[in-house]
Amino acid sequence: MEFEKIHNKGQVRLFKNDFLEMLTKAHPLVIWGMYMPVIVYFLYYSSSALDYAGSRVFLTFLGGVFFWSFFEYLAHRFLFHWTARSNRAKKFVYTMHGNHHHYPRDKQRLFMPPIPSLIISSSIFGLTYLAMKDMAFMFFPGFLFGYLMYGSMHYAIHAWNPPFKWMKPLWRNHHLHHYKNEHQGYGVSSTLWDHIFGTMFDLKSEKEDKEKVQELMYQKKNKE
Repeated sequence: MEFEKIHNKGQVRLFKNDFLEMLTKAHPLVIWGMYMPVIVYFLYYSSSALDYAGSRVFLTFLGGVFFWSFFEYLAHRFLFHWTARSNRAKKFVYTMHGNHHHYPRDKQRLFMPPIPSLIISSSIFGLTYLAMKDMAFMFFPGFLFGYLMYGSMHYAIHAWNPPFKWMKPLWRNHHLHHYKNEHQGYGVSSTLWDHIFGTMFDLKSEKEDKEKVQELMYQKKNKE
């Protein structure tokens, strides 16, 4: 999934059908609006109906947030950057993530769109419930919240400059993933797993290769 040029503006059309094309886009507030009520209700249900102590609910919730960061790393590294062979598989990978590398500043595709997001999250909740039973109502909200924070961080990295100095390494790690080497720097909301699995950029010695970035950028030729 490598490109000779990266389009720094615009977006690719993924489907000929206008309705399907519309379903590939999402605004961050829509996704937050979908999942925050679920998070709040599940935590309330765990405390009131299932009668778990507040401390138990909170710690299990944090466990879900932590697990999300691991899931995020695995999904980004092994699913989104899967080396597909068949045309159908290549189309799947490009639709899921490849288009983001081709058009990294397409703000409408920095979150998973609502319908596939709901299908995937419902499936994950089902598996979580099978494994954890009632504890899933505390753990899964943390997992969802981790996803929302990841999506928001991803959006911010591509749309804004780092608001705080301590956040700059996250920004640089992801930018290097896009413009230097897509086989490193898989963590977005955290670099923990990149450090653990040896895919972290050496940010202290890694220099900004502005000329290479400029070469990668797709530039429209002026009409003569």
